[in-house]
Amino acid sequence: MGGATELGEREPGEAPEYGETWVYESIVGALPGIDLSPPFAVGLQLVVFEVGVLLLAWYYGLWSAAVAGTAAVLVAAVGSVEMLRIGGLARSAAVPESYRRLLFGSSIEVVLAVLAYVALVTHLFVFDPRGPGTPLVETLFGPEPPVAVVYLTLLVLWDLCYRIGTGWWASVVALWRSARFRFDPETVRALRRVDLETMGFGFVQLLLVPFLLDHPVLLVALVGHVLAVTAVTGLSVVLLHRRGREPAVSART
Repeated sequence: MGGATELGEREPGEAPEYGETWVYESIVGALPGIDLSPPFAVGLQLVVFEVGVLLLAWYYGLWSAAVAGTAAVLVAAVGSVEMLRIGGLARSAAVPESYRRLLFGSSIEVVLAVLAYVALVTHLFVFDPRGPGTPLVETLFGPEPPVAVVYLTLLVLWDLCYRIGTGWWASVVALWRSARFRFDPETVRALRRVDLETMGFGFVQLLLVPFLLDHPVLLVALVGHVLAVTAVTGLSVVLLHRRGREPAVSART
């Protein structure tokens, strides 16, 4: 067991190094000849996806599907904002390098996102059509979904799965961090915000529940995910509060 006070703290305006960013941030920052501020990048993501949803809904007459698509785009955009906020808070706090390396440098959130995405695609195109009810894809897009619509849908779903994978990983690493280290009161406050932001993004994903009411497998998966993230981050907050009362000890880990 150890504690953390001054280690790894960054100045508020100091740019993060690669290996101390989410993969999402690294991609945006690595675009050649393009310097996008985080708010502009999120706004661009929201506009491009939403314009695509509305154009395809107009062209193919899929206005009912556009409502679900807009909700998914909004959740993904909020996820981008939360990733930036969580990353900024985690990098600015005085935390051990091992915590930041585990959170950002491992890229485990991408692995979790791939697993979630493959499971989702398998469900939508293999498991769901074999069930007794109308498949979700057919409910939204009809018996012969347009290719362009499916392409954009899969792209938005990947964006969602990546944010969900990030939420999983941030919550697990938060629990490990809170159980292993002690922090001074100021750092406790910053890390509590990190955990609450992670929990909050889970609640935002419940905006998708109305579109899954007739699809119990996806409904249970989504609600179960939100409950799991809430439980893990909630436990992390409790440990932060209890251990924050103890005197912090500097740790070189």
